[in-house]
Amino acid sequence: MSGGHSSYEPTTGLGKWVDSRLPLPRMVYDSFIAYPVPRNLNYAYTFGAMLAVMLVVQILTGVVLAMHYVANVDLAFGSVEGIMRDVNHGWLLRYLHANGASFFFIAVYLHIARGLYYGSYKAPREVLWILGVLIYLLMMATGFMGYVLPWGQMSFWGATVITGFFSAFPLVGEWIQQFLLGGFAVGQPTLNRFFSLHYLLPFVIAGVVILHVWALHVTGQTNPTGVEVKSKTDTVPFTPYATLKDALGVVIFLLAYSWFVFYMPNYLGHPDNYTMANALKTPAHIVPEWYYLPFYAMLRAITFNVGPIDSKLGGVLVMFGSIIVLFFLPWLDTSKVRSAVYRPWYKLFFWLFVADCILLGWLGSRQPTDTYTLMAQFGTLYYFGFFLVIMPVLGLIETPRRLPNSITEAVLEKSAKA
Repeated sequence: MSGGHSSYEPTTGLGKWVDSRLPLPRMVYDSFIAYPVPRNLNYAYTFGAMLAVMLVVQILTGVVLAMHYVANVDLAFGSVEGIMRDVNHGWLLRYLHANGASFFFIAVYLHIARGLYYGSYKAPREVLWILGVLIYLLMMATGFMGYVLPWGQMSFWGATVITGFFSAFPLVGEWIQQFLLGGFAVGQPTLNRFFSLHYLLPFVIAGVVILHVWALHVTGQTNPTGVEVKSKTDTVPFTPYATLKDALGVVIFLLAYSWFVFYMPNYLGHPDNYTMANALKTPAHIVPEWYYLPFYAMLRAITFNVGPIDSKLGGVLVMFGSIIVLFFLPWLDTSKVRSAVYRPWYKLFFWLFVADCILLGWLGSRQPTDTYTLMAQFGTLYYFGFFLVIMPVLGLIETPRRLPNSITEAVLEKSAKA
């Protein structure tokens, strides 16, 4: 699906002149118009377009907000309130940016789930998947640093708790924590560093996204059957077939996003962040943003020591391990069949995994009682068991359903059933 002869032909003298010196129009044409995609793509493949739109929204709104934000511990909270009240349409910009972060993560979780369900991480797309996980890590870092900038109570104490995790690492932990904070506690150097990195990282994400798309175009798009493209009859041009589907998915996604921006702008946030940061007053229940809650639940689930590893270090290792394990997914899944459509047992365990992640997210928002901690321990066990045990074992013992010989055959079979 890549490396074919370009069909782009400039029709004007200026077009020919530009094409011979900087063939940018040719690249756009080959990548987003004539690029062949499997003819059976469904709406689960529109989440990438949603992510691209949200990245642009976050960068544009973030740049304008940065023009009015003051990275000073005495003025940051007031500057955010000033943006809301005194800057023309400042309230809209802030709500677009704050809710945009949540919807960015909604889209990325759906995108990851689709990749898990259809086996988009399998060879030859290992680099594509690894770049995607790297983007996710950068998003998590960017979101955390952005959450600190309003300098509210949850911003301050969230930064205190999360940076405190690094102190659990022996020998280098204290140094890493002080490097992140710029001192021994959350203060002015911390705010300066987080503001600088929060401004920088979205552009780094954009760069890795370019590599992600490049890797996609080298290996070609997957499809719901998991069967590779075998002939031109299996494909259609990206435009108009995929672009129209992407456009519809993006419009529906933006409608939901707009509903939250205009009618429930603070629903996904925390009310304590409308109180200025106070180092002398700890909130009753410190929680991160909702998109970190499953990992927060796994962190708190480790309440016991394992040999020389105490519970604090164990929790931090489990939390970071829950993300690091994703990098090795292409080699953990030993099945030769990509799509869960033809793997009934994998499909069952996949949906249990989705339910487990939702449960962990809910547990992360609760007070850590004995019952909730026990539930989080079982949830954490299943999370790692899914990747480290279930995937390798199912790949060896599961008997898949009959695969179609080609994408065209799968489309015809689906049409016949309909």
